[in-house]
Amino acid sequence: MGSVVVSVDAELGWGFVDHETPPPDRLESGRPGWHTLCRLFEEYDVPATWAVVGHLFHSRCDGRHSDHPAAPEWFARERGEWAGRPDLTCGPELVERVRRSSVDHEVASHSYSHVEFSNVDETVAAAELERAVAIADEWGINVESFVFPRNEVGHLDLLADHGFRSYRGRRPTPRRSLVSKLRTTAAGSGRPPLVTPEREDNGLVNVPASLFLYSFEGRPLQVTRPVVGDPVVELVRRGLDAAADDEGILHLWLHPNNVVGEAEKRRLDAVLAAIDDSREDVPVETMADVAARTTALTPR
Repeated sequence: MGSVVVSVDAELGWGFVDHETPPPDRLESGRPGWHTLCRLFEEYDVPATWAVVGHLFHSRCDGRHSDHPAAPEWFARERGEWAGRPDLTCGPELVERVRRSSVDHEVASHSYSHVEFSNVDETVAAAELERAVAIADEWGINVESFVFPRNEVGHLDLLADHGFRSYRGRRPTPRRSLVSKLRTTAAGSGRPPLVTPEREDNGLVNVPASLFLYSFEGRPLQVTRPVVGDPVVELVRRGLDAAADDEGILHLWLHPNNVVGEAEKRRLDAVLAAIDDSREDVPVETMADVAARTTALTPR
């Protein structure tokens, strides 16, 4: 018997801070999407790993960050066009919403300001980790799991040095084209991979991703829905069926800002309902749960 993990990339505007033209619908849906996730997780009693950008713990910020090695360029938008939009860069009440939930969520880290770890040097990566860990510690939160911004894995030894126990690795199978995925789903075959957590030499546990929950959108979704309904929900159901029979983890992930409208809410509701229906055979875990279990089974 396997298990299911849901991880959330909780970033608000930081996910788009380096975009020349951030998508307005995604920017504005971050906060309401966050509340929608909390409500639905509670409705179905599904604990998740919330990987929170550290800057969101701040109540306010002048955007200077003069002691950060990525400054001032990285924080230019925070000082500029977003200077009057702390709702895009700060969110302590949102972090508190997760902490006071009736569901036992894990609060993890998504770095301090969403830099891509594969594109920065060790100094910047260390600064991101130090600040993320320090501000969580001020809240009394011991962050154990890490989700790399944009899934760009890098500087793994620094993760271990800063006390992290696990990270979300890349999906283990080669990417197929969207057309190929649609064909196999419509034909009644295909499912997301069940992943196997692996403890690495530095002690970190890699908990790879299985499926991004908002990978089918727009025209492809319109074409496929009459055949199999929402293809992502169908893939999740097949993944849960596989996890009920086999070892491995179905690791699902999303952003709060993916929930931009009613269709996205319906998908999330259906996914969580499927998880709830399967939980007798497929328990729900957080990344920290998986890391603790894997570490116990594979002592160094």
